[in-house]
Formats: sequence, structure tokens, C-alpha cells
Amino acid sequence: MKHFYLSLCLTALSFVSAAQKTVIKWGDEFKLRKGSTDLKVIHADNTGAYLEESHWAMKSYFVVGATLRESASLVKVDKNLSEVYRNDFNKELRGKEFEQFFACQDKLFLFSSEYSKRDKTFAIYASTVDKTTGELTGEWREITTFQQIEKNDEFDFKIDYNVDSSRILIVSSAKGKERNEYKIQEFDKSLRPSAKPLVIRNEFEPKKYQLEDVLYTLDHKVVLVARMYEYEEGKKKKEKFLDFTNYNIRIYEDKGKLQTEINTGINGKWLTNTKLVQERNKDLVLTAFYSNEKKGKTIDGLLVQRINVTNGKVVSTSDKPINNSLLLANQDNADDEEADDKEETKEEKKIREELKKMKAEGEGFSKYMRFQKIFYTADNGLIIVAEKYDNYVSTFQSYSPGFNNMPGQWRSTSYAIYVSGDLMICKIDASGDIGWLQVLPKRQREEINVGSSVAPTNGFSYGLGYFMEGNRPYYSGFGALQTNGNIQLLFNDHPRNAIVTQAGQKAKLIGRFAKSDCFLVNIDETSGKITRKPFFNNADIPTAMPRLGAIIGNDMYMVGRTDRGLGKTKIAIAKITAD
Repeated sequence: MKHFYLSLCLTALSFVSAAQKTVIKWGDEFKLRKGSTDLKVIHADNTGAYLEESHWAMKSYFVVGATLRESASLVKVDKNLSEVYRNDFNKELRGKEFEQFFACQDKLFLFSSEYSKRDKTFAIYASTVDKTTGELTGEWREITTFQQIEKNDEFDFKIDYNVDSSRILIVSSAKGKERNEYKIQEFDKSLRPSAKPLVIRNEFEPKKYQLEDVLYTLDHKVVLVARMYEYEEGKKKKEKFLDFTNYNIRIYEDKGKLQTEINTGINGKWLTNTKLVQERNKDLVLTAFYSNEKKGKTIDGLLVQRINVTNGKVVSTSDKPINNSLLLANQDNADDEEADDKEETKEEKKIREELKKMKAEGEGFSKYMRFQKIFYTADNGLIIVAEKYDNYVSTFQSYSPGFNNMPGQWRSTSYAIYVSGDLMICKIDASGDIGWLQVLPKRQREEINVGSSVAPTNGFSYGLGYFMEGNRPYYSGFGALQTNGNIQLLFNDHPRNAIVTQAGQKAKLIGRFAKSDCFLVNIDETSGKITRKPFFNNADIPTAMPRLGAIIGNDMYMVGRTDRGLGKTKIAIAKITAD
């Protein structure tokens, strides 16, 4: 199998080496241990990549049965993608629940938790992992504890990074009937607290306030980004539902006191999606899409604000209407100059006329556009990559008739549907003006069987928004690298979409990702010019998952996986290097 993967890589290189200088190498077919359920890349450094292999472990044993708990093994592969070690921690995790592996600077940690019914407490522990051997270097250290006051209290938590990823952040949420409280704790790479815990309480009802993002700055200030909801009357009598109203963005001082609430209302317009980032020792940058109507079906503009993190004041605001009239403005002249040099085909004429029609009509973009990636450029500008994205759950019912006078049964199966569509790529210069705007048509649809029920979790659970757990979708979406003045995107797509590079072209839907091609798309940061080449085909290799790749420098480590109903799961690791 390895020889086949290498020959495939040579084929891929023949397409891209001249223009992109981006190469891919697949390792041997990875052997999942019996009982393993998943494999994902969690970290990479100059010696190789670290993988999490999920599996079930014995929790308690009874005469008539046993209970299981979720656990994981740590697997390391070297630069050549050969396995170095594979260690499980079943013995060390006895009495505790596995949470996750987490890397900070040059350290790797294993986090676990333990719930005490007697004390009604939930504790988080951590232990350092020796990256050379994969063994724990010491005993468990208790990091933080949550106290359950009321029976219905719920606690969410997330292990995250501070703004420059140099320290560990644990953000927790305590929700009761009458309270909404957040606690932020920072730790250095030795698991020592590097600042006093910060507790934030606000006046919002828990159900009406959904935390979307948390930024913890280098001077120990916290920025909370949340979506606000209000109850609206439903179609039926006495029926009410929560409806999104506006964004709430607040900056808190290092002692938890509110410093500034950023005004997200811009001349009566409605923000539909936001993204907040900060460069080291620089201002916060807020980007937001907005609509001219509360329940508008399109995005009508782009807001970019620079915020002084010291005093919380807005330094500059750029409010730019965006629509199809901005498409490919930088390529019109080039297209006219080349028109005399070659004869235009019918297909090219059709695309050109469709594009002119779109630009003339100037319609807005879909309200489902979501910020996915933001890159800083050498000229102090921003490259924004947004994706048309939506997900929902669809449930199907089937009836099985009974026999021998037994009644029949109804069964329901639920599927999580992930729709990843067009990409919008936009260059914002240092003054806030739009340099260029491109749309790359894309239609991906992924369905995942999620069963029909979810087990309870003792009042401690992962909620929606910021605390949402999981790595779905697996095969749709995209991965991204920034190298030498270019943004490189990788995604699985229908082979017939190889020539689709601009708005006005129709993309064919891809849903069977095992039959897809993985494409490499290059975007020039200065001009916005898009070029696209097939990178490899997923038909005879484990299906690639670019969106879940781990990046270090110019390298991306990525898992490929194909599940077969009657056969063995096929899985492998790939390393992508951009020179």
C-alpha cells in the first residue's frame, strides 16, 4: 500500500510542482487497534506529529456486565510518517475521565476529569507527557474545581489558548436558573497559574446569551463575543421561540470589571457574523458581515473596526457595502488584453456573460457566510476567507411490522447535515479599503449518522457556541496555509469542478467524498488571482480530511480515513509541505 501512496504523490507533483512547489507524502496504512473509534492530529513539531487514537476502556465491572468510558492513546509519527510509539493511559486514568491532549509551546499535556457525587464537585486534572517516550512525567495535578450548588446547575468548560497561544486558558461557564457566570484561568507551560482567576458575571438570562468567542489578551484583559436572543411569538398559540437579535461584545479589565461595550449597531444595520483577532502587541481587529434588514437573506456589507485594547476605544471603523459588483475588478483589464490572443469558447463566453450580469445586478452574498480564516499580510492588511456554511439535523422514521401477534415498531434515525458552499476571499488594506474580492464556487454536502438519543452527563455538559465539542464535519470544508505571499487552500471536490475558479461558474455537488479529488488552490495576496490544480484523487487512498489538519510552519499533517460497511476501515497519515 505504501508504494501505491508514493506513486500517487508523484502523480500529484506533476500537476503542482512547477507552480505551487507544494508536495504531499503519505505514510503506510495506519493500523487502528481493536476497539479504536477515531484518529486525529493534535499537534506537530520539528520531530513529527502527535495523534490521538480514541477508544473505549473499562470503567467498572459487574457480575452481569460492565461500564465503559471514553479514552485515547497517544501516537507519534516521525517526519517520514513512521510510527515512533503508541501509548494508552488506561492504567493512569483509572477513576478519571479522559478529556483531551493539549500542546503549549514545547510541552504536551494530558487532561482528565473526575466527578464526585458525594461532594457534587467536578475537578480537572493535568499531567505532562514526555514527548520523546509518550509516558507521563509525574502525578496528576488538580488544575481547577467546579462546585455544583443547585441540582440543575450546568457547567461547561473549554481548554484554549491566550491570544498569542503562549499560555493555557481554561474558560468555564456556570449556568443556573438565575445566574450566568464565566471564569477564566490562565496557566503557563509548567501548569502554574500565571494570573489571578477572573470571574465575570453579567445581567443576561442564560438562555438569551450564547457565548461565541473569548479572547484573553497579553495584559490579562478579556473580550467576550456573544449572540443575543429574544423570545418571539410562534405560529401556534402560546408558542414562543428564541430569535437572534444582535451581537454583544464587551472588554473586561483584569479584575473582571466591565471596561467597554463595543457598539455593534451600525446605522440600524444587523450584524450576522463576526470574527475578532489580535496581533501581538497590536490593536484588536473586529470583522463583521451585516445585513440591511433584521431577517435579510443576504449579506450587504463588511465592517472592519480596529480597537485599542488598552482603553477599549474604537480607533477606526470601515463600513463597506459588498456585493457582486466588486467581483474580479482586478482581472477585467487582463481579460480584455488576452481576448485578442485566443479564440473564446462557448463555455468561456457563457461564464463571462454570467459574471457581467452578476456584477451589473450587484446582489448581496448569502446570509450563511461565516468567517473561517483571517491572515495578516506584509503590508498590514488582512486576507479574509469566509465560507457559506450551514448545518442541521434531519430525522427519518421507518416502520417494521410485527409478527406472531406482536405489534410493529417505529424507528427513527437522525443525520447531521453539513453544507459547505462557496468561498469568499477578500483583501482589506491597512486603511480598511477593499483591495479585491473573489468568490470561488463550491458545493459540499456531508451526512453523518448521529443515532437517535444522547446520554445524560450528570449536569456537566458541553453546550453550543464557544463550548461546542467535536471535529465535524470530517471531509467537507477546507484547510489553509499561508506561504510567501500566497494563501493555499486544500479541499475535496467533484473532479468536474477542476476548471471552476470564479463567480459565474456552476459547481457540481459533491457528497461521496471517497470519489472526490483533493484540489490545491493558490491565491495571490497582492492581486487576488486564483489558480487551481488537482492535488490527488481520494478514490484509492483513505479519504483526506484537510479541514482537520494540524499546521506547523509550512507543513500540514492530515489524516485520511475511509470507513467501509463490510470491510476494514482504511486510514493513513499525510504530510503536506509548502516551500
